[in-house]
Amino acid sequence: MSEQLGSGWPFVGRGGPLATVREALRSGAGVMIAGEAGVGKSRLAEQALAGQKEYTVVRALGTETASAIPFGAFAHVLTGPPEGGENLLRWATRHLRAGARIRRASSGALVVSVDDAHRLDQASAALVHYLAANGEAKLLVTVRSGEPQPAPVAALWKDELITRIELPPLTGDEVGQVLAGALRGEVAAETVRHLARVSGGNVLYLREVVHAGRTSGCLAERDGQWRWRGELSMTTRLRELVIDRIGHLDEDEREVLELVAFGEPLGGGLLAELTSARAVERVEDRGLVVTEGEGRRELLRLGHPLYGEVVRAGCGTLRARRRRRMLAEALEATGLRRREDQLRAAVWRLDSGSAAAPETLVAAARLAWARQDPRLAARLARAAMDAGAGVAALALLGEVLMVLGDTDAAVESLRRAARDAVTEGDRAQHAASLGINLAWAGADAEACRVLDLAAETLTDPAWRQEVCVYRGVADFLAGRLTGAAGWLARALGCTPGTVRGAAHAACLEAWVDAYAGRYEHSLTVAEGLLAGMAGWGDEAPHALPTLVDARCAAQVFSGRLAAAARTAEEGMGLPAGELSVTGFGAYRALVSRLSGDAAGAVRWCRDDAARMPARTPYLGRCLGELAHALALLGRTEQARATLTEAEEMAARWPFTRQPVLQAAVWVTAAEGDLDEAVRLSLVAADLAERHEQVGPLMFALHDLVRLGAPGPAADRLSALAQRVDGPLAGLLARHARVFGDPAGLEVVAGEFERLGLVLYAAEARAQQAAAYRDAGRGSLATGAQTRAWALAKRCPGITTPALVELATPDLTPRQREIVQLAAAGLTNRQIAARLTLSTRTAANHLQAAYDKLGVNDRTQVGRLLAAL
Repeated sequence: MSEQLGSGWPFVGRGGPLATVREALRSGAGVMIAGEAGVGKSRLAEQALAGQKEYTVVRALGTETASAIPFGAFAHVLTGPPEGGENLLRWATRHLRAGARIRRASSGALVVSVDDAHRLDQASAALVHYLAANGEAKLLVTVRSGEPQPAPVAALWKDELITRIELPPLTGDEVGQVLAGALRGEVAAETVRHLARVSGGNVLYLREVVHAGRTSGCLAERDGQWRWRGELSMTTRLRELVIDRIGHLDEDEREVLELVAFGEPLGGGLLAELTSARAVERVEDRGLVVTEGEGRRELLRLGHPLYGEVVRAGCGTLRARRRRRMLAEALEATGLRRREDQLRAAVWRLDSGSAAAPETLVAAARLAWARQDPRLAARLARAAMDAGAGVAALALLGEVLMVLGDTDAAVESLRRAARDAVTEGDRAQHAASLGINLAWAGADAEACRVLDLAAETLTDPAWRQEVCVYRGVADFLAGRLTGAAGWLARALGCTPGTVRGAAHAACLEAWVDAYAGRYEHSLTVAEGLLAGMAGWGDEAPHALPTLVDARCAAQVFSGRLAAAARTAEEGMGLPAGELSVTGFGAYRALVSRLSGDAAGAVRWCRDDAARMPARTPYLGRCLGELAHALALLGRTEQARATLTEAEEMAARWPFTRQPVLQAAVWVTAAEGDLDEAVRLSLVAADLAERHEQVGPLMFALHDLVRLGAPGPAADRLSALAQRVDGPLAGLLARHARVFGDPAGLEVVAGEFERLGLVLYAAEARAQQAAAYRDAGRGSLATGAQTRAWALAKRCPGITTPALVELATPDLTPRQREIVQLAAAGLTNRQIAARLTLSTRTAANHLQAAYDKLGVNDRTQVGRLLAAL
């Protein structure tokens, strides 16, 4: 449902309330719509009456000005004085009816619609109640929740004269629908989440925030999607709306609101000590702050996110610093009993410009990193170094800069500080941070030298364990899984270890097993570690995204698509999902692609790519998946350009390079060069095998089967299936073995469909139909073709060689190849050069294909293939 009114903003997400309002008007005396200011009460009332010809409507509006005048809200329809001694309510009712030009005996019904009925004067309120109580008219009234109402208005619903409904703010999904309609385009998921949070689902605020974003350039259309970048810029109108909602504040109330704005969430007791309990209560009564329970604690937050923007903007620099210093001093006076208190006090000290001890800042930086906030961790670590902290702070900063995508700065700083690492703890932390940054940057040889030296010279088993794990990660990133497993064994032999070391070791184990084909063990390790996260989360924050990545890979490679989709979405929801150490959108896109939803894969990739600021291998992997999906949709120019960008970024690591190599296969196939696509599949498979990437090897070999060249893949897939967990590897091997066997392909197609691999199922069914045709069994071919078409329809817009053959069964392989090249936009001369033919021969083949297909030109051929 997406009806539009003059405002240009779509009316969506209110189907349930709209139906309730209309039913209450039809069957009862009316309805009251209650809700916060700006949630859309007036819009809902207007929409409920739109197009309802069975009603004659009289409208009234409650205002502060008219509330001082008897019958002020109805002054526009009440004309002439009452007759001598006439009851005022009857007089007003008579004039309402006369003004509406209806009689009691007419077929139409009078509806009196009153907006902001909580502002009605007493006479108007009494009239509204009289109309409902005596059946003189149906009522449709709106009131603001939490505001005092005239007694007659409150009695409307208390006495059950009319139905009352509460209109809540928009949900996140509803905000997305509104934005898509208002902006007339696709809106990035991250932008929807951001605007839903900032607006709190309030339609009025949402509209003003969007206007502010478009005016400032923060909200703009980029690469076919509307995206928000930058800080919110408050327009004058938005600021005035929020200030009006906040209302007048006395000095104590302003102090309460400012302290909450700078420190939320704040404990009620702490806030009352800084201000006054009565001021806190008054602000809460007005809905400017709300109380939330957290265990045994009661915490106060602002009633709406925009209140904080306005309140903070209203404070000068010195006032803001004083408020933060007050908060820090008050929290420190409690003894900082909770670890979270240490972080908050340090940040308030830093923001207020007051001094904090180096060790306090280092501890706070570690806590910020533990909370998956690397930007704050980097800021605190730098402040600690400025305050005189040593190598430990720099080592921490190095790890944080790595995930922020700034390995160059990390490596440069760590190299300069090498002489400062004197103690064994300093040397271990320095080596680990420098080594992992070098490995991340692709300087494999130097990374190994740094970590090897540390592993050989450190004597403390806990530090040696940490370095051995990092050395294993370096091998993993370089595509040496056997080497990574060896370093993992050495790490596990370092006892006694630490919680951090054990968590990192388990992460490496899950990661290695996921790519080595030991999927069940990988998942067991990952699930066990995640279940005990409370015990290691603060000590090993970088382990969480790595662990989720391993779990997602194991699920995809073992054929658990639904579980992989859930894990990928969880990964995208992590705070670290905005950073360079991510790529969960690529996994989610892969699941969509295998399920036949290439358009969905494009959306997932674009959403994730927009959140990654750095040109990293993870971004390259995401762009590789994007190129793959674009190629399947026939958007070859975009696919080729995206692939070129992805190749440069993903080349550093084998496990991020593989999706790009696989994408190159399908971009080339979409361009019509199947021979080259087959060659590239073999290249991808050989590289995957060389780097022990079992999952990518499995997919690369199966691409040969999908391209109609199963010969080089069958034996290798069968051998792979013998040493790999899960049903998928065996199924892909079986597909290669039964290629050309209609009965075998039917079984394979059914298994693909059961696992949710709809695209593979459609291709196997299409191959079955072709096998029946080749065997001269036309009736069976027709049945298989029908089933293949049913599956192909579940893969909208996707074209692959098998599906093209399904759409063009009467063409020869050469004609089909030429048709695909023509549909991709190549001229006859270009086709001839590509296939080493004369231009005339290419033209003759193309014309013969046109005749068989019943089309006349390249455009019609493109439409035929796009209709798959």
